[in-house]
Amino acid sequence: MAADETAPDRSERPTDDPRLQWDARHSAGDFEGEGPNLALVAGVAGLQPGSALELGAGSGTNAVWLAQQGWRVTAVDWSAVGLANGRVKADQAGVAVEWLEHDLLAWSPPVRSFDLVAIVYLHLPPEERGPVYADAAAAVAPNGRMVVVGHDRLHGAEGQGGPDPARLFTADELARDLQAADPYLIVERAEVRRRVPLPGHGPIDSLLVLRRP
Repeated sequence: MAADETAPDRSERPTDDPRLQWDARHSAGDFEGEGPNLALVAGVAGLQPGSALELGAGSGTNAVWLAQQGWRVTAVDWSAVGLANGRVKADQAGVAVEWLEHDLLAWSPPVRSFDLVAIVYLHLPPEERGPVYADAAAAVAPNGRMVVVGHDRLHGAEGQGGPDPARLFTADELARDLQAADPYLIVERAEVRRRVPLPGHGPIDSLLVLRRP
């Protein structure tokens, strides 16, 4: 499917619009690196491929990888440039991905509709994260999973840089918030993942895997 036809005209937005800033960042080159996020790979290991939704998909590196594993993927982002880059990656990989342009603060995915809902590095302010992540969890079908990867609070505490520390979370914190909104969700994994073992320094991530029974 093409970009959201209801999306507002970018020419009417101020240049400090964060959506335009993401367009510019994606226009400057691919910053997602080679291959999928390793925490995401760990989170979906052993799952039977089905329908998958990635929110905040960026330029589609993870979405394309999921499609290569046999998932039927819908990738959502608010950057038209990022999505265009994702289409190129999908074409080069020879896989099909549905690309949707939406603002997650104004759009919600259909409920109980996906066997996998993935969120990777969508570091929103807490007041925005709550409803966006709750909507994401609501989209998980029965016996489906929600996999969330984000920089852990330790990432900021140990001076690794990156997002505003107020936007970071632990897997346990996020699990409590999501279960408060939807008590039926079951935590399968809630862990800290260091890309560089101690005593080395490197990105520190949270991995949360929830299942809807």
